[in-house]
Amino acid sequence: MSHTYTNILIHALFSTKDRQPLLTPEIRDEAFRYLGGTINELGGQSLLVNGPRDHVHMLFAQPRTLSIADLMERVKAHSSGWVKARWPNRRHFGWQTGYAAFSVSKSHVEQVKRYIGNQEEHHRKVSFQEEVLAFLKKQGVEYDPRYVFV
Repeated sequence: MSHTYTNILIHALFSTKDRQPLLTPEIRDEAFRYLGGTINELGGQSLLVNGPRDHVHMLFAQPRTLSIADLMERVKAHSSGWVKARWPNRRHFGWQTGYAAFSVSKSHVEQVKRYIGNQEEHHRKVSFQEEVLAFLKKQGVEYDPRYVFV
């Protein structure tokens, strides 16, 4: 095959630095659009970006030319720099070091979109920490609880 074809769908999530509620209404919508636009510019396809004040969920098709680690590093670095430039009073804005990313079956895309779109309501009942641990357990990801939220 002379060309490369992929359709690797990813649900990724990561928090603001120290899980501070930095995604205020002032910056939230623009920041989510910027995150999705960065994925698109890097060759992926953003399907949905949303989240509450302290973390982000993204559903996207992974670019065929970048590993998930490279993509996440670029998306987070570009977007945190952009927030600081766009809102100079946010010079301490940043993302946590790590992230969680899970594959999504094409048959589950609409379900994942509903989940991501309903983040405000969801987090009235479940904390970010509870959410991440539930994802890790559901996906069978081994983890050391001492390091998940460092």
